[in-house]
Amino acid sequence: MKNFALLLTVLAFFTSNSNFGQSEDIQLTKKDSVVQSSWIFGLGYNFVDDSGDVFDDLLAIDTQWNALPYPNRLSIGRYFKSGVGIEAIGTYNKYKAGKIIDKVVNDSDKTYLAIDARLSYDLNKLIGQTAWFDPYVGVGLGYTDANNEPRSTYNAIVGFRTWFSDRLGLDFNTSGKWRTGDVGTNHIQHAAGIVYQFGIEKGLSKKGREKLALLEALQKEKQRVNDSINAAREAAEASALAERLAQEKEKARLAAIEQAEVDAEKSRRQRLEDEIDRLGYVYFDLNSSYLTNASKTVLTKLADLLKENPNLELRVVSHTDSRGRSNYNKWLSQRRVNRTVDFLMQLGIASNRLAAEAYGEEKLLNECDDHTYCPEEKHQLNRRSEFIIMKY
Repeated sequence: MKNFALLLTVLAFFTSNSNFGQSEDIQLTKKDSVVQSSWIFGLGYNFVDDSGDVFDDLLAIDTQWNALPYPNRLSIGRYFKSGVGIEAIGTYNKYKAGKIIDKVVNDSDKTYLAIDARLSYDLNKLIGQTAWFDPYVGVGLGYTDANNEPRSTYNAIVGFRTWFSDRLGLDFNTSGKWRTGDVGTNHIQHAAGIVYQFGIEKGLSKKGREKLALLEALQKEKQRVNDSINAAREAAEASALAERLAQEKEKARLAAIEQAEVDAEKSRRQRLEDEIDRLGYVYFDLNSSYLTNASKTVLTKLADLLKENPNLELRVVSHTDSRGRSNYNKWLSQRRVNRTVDFLMQLGIASNRLAAEAYGEEKLLNECDDHTYCPEEKHQLNRRSEFIIMKY
C-alpha cells in the first residue's frame, strides 16, 4: 500500500510539469488498485437440497429446498495474493415436514448442522479483474449431522461474490457434499449472504501495472533531461563546494586543537585535585586552632605542590564540629583558617595565592549536628581545613 501511495505521488509530480503534457492524460486512480489479500467474514442464509435425486429438479424449491427465515450461516476466511483462500463455515437448518428427503417425504422437522472447511481459488487470477464480478471454485471437507445421520463429507464448491465497495459485498455459492462412508446421503447446499472484508492489502491491477510502466518510462526520460541540466549546474558548483569543504576541514582542525587544549586543562586540573585529595584534610583537636604535627606534614606537602605549580591558587576553607555555640564555632573556624594560611606562608607560599574562608559548623560532613549523638571519631571528621582549586 505504501508503494501505491508513492506511485500516486510520482504521478502528481508529472501532471504538474508542463514539459511532459503526455503524462497529464495518465493517472493512477483507485480503480487501478485491487484487493490482493484480506480476511472475509460472512453472514447469510443456507438452503439444503437433500432430495436424493442428485442434479434433477435443482429448482424444485417448494418440495426439495429446506430453509429458515433468519440468518443461519457464518463464515470466516483468509484470502491470499495467490488467489487461494481458506475458509471455515458453520451452518444450521431444519428438514421440514413434507419436504422430500432422500426420495421420501419427510414426516417431521429434523435438525441440520454442518461444519465445513474449504480451499478456494479466485478465478479472476486467470481471467483478469472483472470489477464487481468475482467468481471462484473450491474443494473442501466437512461434517454434517442431518436426518439423524451424522456423516463426514468431501465437498466441491462454485460461487461468486459481487462487491459494492472494497469492504462490503454479497456472496452466492453452491456446494455439492458427498458422504465419505455408507451413512447418510449426498446433498446440495446453496448459500447467499453479506460478506465483509478486513485486514486488506491492496496492489495494482493489470491495467494499473501498464499505467505504471508508462509512468516509469516518462520518468526515465524526464530524468535524462534533468541529468543534463544538473551536470551543468554541478560543474558551476564544484569550485564552491571544494572551497566550502576546505573551510569546514580547517574549522574542524581548529576545533580539534581547541578541544585538545580543553581536555589537557581538564586533565591537569583533575591531576592536581587528585594530588590534593591524596594529601587529605588538615584536622584539629577539639576547641583548638593549633596545627598538629600530622597537619603540618600535610601542609608541607601541599606547599611543595604549590611550588611545583606556580600558577596554582587555592581557597582554604576551615570548619568546626557542631559542639559549642555557633558564633563561637564561627570564630574558631576563622582562627583555624588563619593558622592554616599563615603556616603555608611561612613555607614560602605568597598570600595572593591563598583565599581564606571560615564556615564554623555550617558544613558538616556527616549527621553529627546539635540533635544527634556521635562518638568523638565522627566529630573529628568535621574539625578540618580543606583546599579547593581556584586557579591553576
